[in-house]
Amino acid sequence: MALARLERLTFSYPGASSPALRDVSGTFEPGEAVALLGPSGSGKSTLLRALAALVPHFHGGRFSGQVTVAGRDTRRARPAELAGTVATLFQDPEDQVVFSLVEREVMFGLENVGTAPAEIGPRALGALAAAGAAHLAGRRIEDVSGGELQRVCLASALALDPDLLLLDEPTSQLDPYSPDVLERALDTAGGRAVVVADQRPQRILDLVDRVLFLQEGRILLDAPVERARAWLAEHRPAYLAPGAPQRGPRGGTAVCRLDGVTFAYREGARVLENESLELRRGEVVALVGRNGSGKTTIAKLAAGLLGPSAGAVERRGRSAYLAQDPGRYLVTERAVDEVALGVGGDRRRARTALGGVGLGAYEERHPRDLSSGERERLALACVLVTDPDLLVLDEPTRGLDPDRRDEIVGLLRAGSPHRATLVVTNDTVFAEAVADRVVERGRARERVVV
Repeated sequence: MALARLERLTFSYPGASSPALRDVSGTFEPGEAVALLGPSGSGKSTLLRALAALVPHFHGGRFSGQVTVAGRDTRRARPAELAGTVATLFQDPEDQVVFSLVEREVMFGLENVGTAPAEIGPRALGALAAAGAAHLAGRRIEDVSGGELQRVCLASALALDPDLLLLDEPTSQLDPYSPDVLERALDTAGGRAVVVADQRPQRILDLVDRVLFLQEGRILLDAPVERARAWLAEHRPAYLAPGAPQRGPRGGTAVCRLDGVTFAYREGARVLENESLELRRGEVVALVGRNGSGKTTIAKLAAGLLGPSAGAVERRGRSAYLAQDPGRYLVTERAVDEVALGVGGDRRRARTALGGVGLGAYEERHPRDLSSGERERLALACVLVTDPDLLVLDEPTRGLDPDRRDEIVGLLRAGSPHRATLVVTNDTVFAEAVADRVVERGRARERVVV
């Protein structure tokens, strides 16, 4: 018997002009791992929300068809009634946390489902270990990096030991140095079903049994993974391999230089010590490394958002910085106005920038009505429109589908002769495609990409 079933599900968010899901049917069996693939805005997150009963109970909107999970109709069973049976890792972990301490955050879900008090601590610590975050148990949430926070939220879901585990972009900020973490997240031992939406299919296709490909709210493909690979190779090749990079002449004059920089967010807790980095006009530098290794701190120092505790940062010209969670900084009610903020309200330049990131048809949309990947592109347009001398991007491919990722590679390469570009990323495919130099934190290693 299927653990979860969708029957002709159609759903529209409040005020939306078209459905997010259209006549979607399918089953999810105990013991199988299923990948949801598709472009940004294709309905992947909405499908996961439907399986968690967040659609329609939390989001509202127009719902038709039927979703059943563990024999319960989600039109009548609310999310709280499915807690423990279903657990979700959301695509924005910053919006998922409640407590200020890591260990308390992971314990919270166990307390809510009535776990015996003696079991809560050991299960929380075990889940943190499974998520590669055991070393974070005593830390404050505000002190962990974006990738570490994603591990904490993953641990919160794993601790519940649910029958149905829903993972929305679990690799978006996860570094590639602990592949066993993803293997444990997708482990179906004991009969658990796992449904994972991800925009880095190269990291998950070896770990799943079946693939659903969505586009414009419809399922284009529902097939075992090997047949899905063949379909992707024919119809969506970027999902299997990136496009060929197009590189030009390498860097010119230095735009930014970090010289012997040391930094601590508070006394006695140094994040960086005696770090140096030079960024030159005409080159793209990718900064990679383990979660919590200080990549974002380096990016903020380069952009001028932080000042060093010791050492010096030299900068020539204007800098622009794209944060790794840009959805927090959206303030207007129309996409075109959001982009125009950086150029004194010049909507002509804003429209050009939106077109450059593939959002030309979205200028009148409310930014918070966009999908995660679409919001990421909107935020990228907001910094590109300012035409900076130094462009600093922190996880710019978060939520981007492979086709859009390749477009962003082309966009950044095309503009690279006019500026210096620093990209902080855990997307190794993107790093290799876009960068002239790859600098690896924690390994004292730098590579020139040829």
